[in-house]
Amino acid sequence: MTTYIIRRLIQALVVLIMVTLLIFFIMRLLPGDPLLIYLAQSAELEAMPPEMLDQLRHQFGLDRPLMVQYFTWIGGVLRGDFGTSIFYHHDVGALMAQRFPVTLHLGLLALFFGATFGILAGLAAAVRRGKWLDRIITPLTYIGITIPVFWLGILLIYLFGLKLHWLPIAGYTSPLENFWLSTRQVIMPVVCLAVFGLAANARQMRSAMLEVIRQDYVRTAWSKGLSERRIIIKHAMKNSLIPVITLMGIGVGIIFGGSVLVETVFAIPGVGRLLVSSIFAQDYVVVQAITFVIAVIVLTVNLIVDISYGWFDPRIRYG
Repeated sequence: MTTYIIRRLIQALVVLIMVTLLIFFIMRLLPGDPLLIYLAQSAELEAMPPEMLDQLRHQFGLDRPLMVQYFTWIGGVLRGDFGTSIFYHHDVGALMAQRFPVTLHLGLLALFFGATFGILAGLAAAVRRGKWLDRIITPLTYIGITIPVFWLGILLIYLFGLKLHWLPIAGYTSPLENFWLSTRQVIMPVVCLAVFGLAANARQMRSAMLEVIRQDYVRTAWSKGLSERRIIIKHAMKNSLIPVITLMGIGVGIIFGGSVLVETVFAIPGVGRLLVSSIFAQDYVVVQAITFVIAVIVLTVNLIVDISYGWFDPRIRYG
């Protein structure tokens, strides 16, 4: 186990380095100058002399060679310093500290509901294969996998916000400030974030469960006269969860990706919306920092998922 964890940590480190290199150089291949974009939007470009612009470039390190900029940024990250935003003129660590709790709140809720209801729906569809319940769940999973998140968000806003006036159409309130308002505000965004994971988990759970219940040890349990609930929960469900757990690990990255669209549609001040605005403003420092933190979270979750296989199936051994 120790050897496996060390090997996976090395692999994760290599992937993380590749991600930082990729995002660092891709952002700098985009046309335009982040300082010119910021000054043009703040109406200060015409009044600023060239010497002041050069001074700003020096302040943000944009006059240095690219590799020097890269290693300077990495060195700061290792010290916990993500730099200063070009567009917001604010510490990037503080910006992320304000926005990440919002995105994590929505993401954890979406992950929980997507996993819980997805597993239960897939389990029910497999146990009642060919019955009316299976015929309802299976087509709904196709819809859930294929429906665009932003389009679903617009439909929910139109129906539940504008027509029925049941839910607020935009904004975010911390549950610590107003729990009831916060709950009403996050329902539609969480549904949009959870729908793909719920559908994918349901399909994977159904497929895995159908494969497991054909195994000899499950037939033996049936022949012993054990109850259906005990056979499903104790003997079949645990082994069926292994591919679903893998899918849930991948789903963490999908939720962060979906938050970019969902937070934009619902005007939620999360890290996804911050990432979008920073990309348009070519705010290198913010985009690099957010991408780095998300990559660390996704790699950590997938490492935990890989290690958890041994608990769900004792037959798995790590070499």
